[in-house]
Amino acid sequence: MSELRFDDRVAVVTGAGRGLGRAYASLLASRGAKVVVNDIGAALTGEGVDSGPAEEVVSEIRAGGGQAISCAESVATAAGGASIVEAAIDHFGRVDILIHNAGNVRRAPLGQMSYEDFDAVLDVHLRGAFHVVRAAFPLMRAARYGRIVVTSSISGLYGNCGVANYAAAKTGVIGLANVVALEGAADNVLCNVIVPSAVTRMAEGLDISAYPAMEPELVAPVVGYLAHESCAVTGEMLIAVAGRVARAMIGETPGVYRPSWSIELVSEQLEAIRNMDAPVMFPVVPDGHRDHLRYSFEMAKGVPHG
Repeated sequence: MSELRFDDRVAVVTGAGRGLGRAYASLLASRGAKVVVNDIGAALTGEGVDSGPAEEVVSEIRAGGGQAISCAESVATAAGGASIVEAAIDHFGRVDILIHNAGNVRRAPLGQMSYEDFDAVLDVHLRGAFHVVRAAFPLMRAARYGRIVVTSSISGLYGNCGVANYAAAKTGVIGLANVVALEGAADNVLCNVIVPSAVTRMAEGLDISAYPAMEPELVAPVVGYLAHESCAVTGEMLIAVAGRVARAMIGETPGVYRPSWSIELVSEQLEAIRNMDAPVMFPVVPDGHRDHLRYSFEMAKGVPHG
């Protein structure tokens, strides 16, 4: 297979000053993309500003013969999100790729988590995704081309103790991505979710002594594919952890139909309701929402499935 390149494409990568975002920006630039390296250079909790990390990545890209600019605007506000996308337009004339990777962590048990810490994490991960997508999406639709990759987490899929804010935000990102995929499909604007794991600053304070190799460079090629014009999927979630790449899906049991229910009947039928021997899945695109309803309605009408 010939090398998949990004010549003449313009990519915006948020949270690109360190870790995963840095690996994404560097890989795309090495394949010919012009990159907006966005990072406010904050502490892990999201506090403080330091333009150094983003500028360092830009310097490395330029030293390697690539093209990049830094942008220290924050994704946490609508104005910041718009400014990040505007930087791509002002310097490179377009935006083809948007990778939302910016993140922060504020850990606390649920019963002790402050409202400030809950909102601070949603502001970057979930609202931040909306702010940059909202700015880039109309431009991509008008150009009839775009690749959007947003970041979820295994904490968003399965939960994790001490990070209710992070888990809620990462689950919310999936719903946002599904809508982007649906609304962008007719205009060749694809949107997918990356569910990455890597040893970065977010692993600070965790016992990683038993972890295998988990460098950001193991994740970057998966994001690179999702950002490429040859990407053949939209509305999907790809997991990349320790060299394993997989697809995550939302599935349902076939379910049980009755014309009426009681609490007792739910209890009696629970095993059949939960039976996963023949799972049912409804792809987001072209219309998972409608397909889900159709399946349920047909069961109510006695239409056989299988």
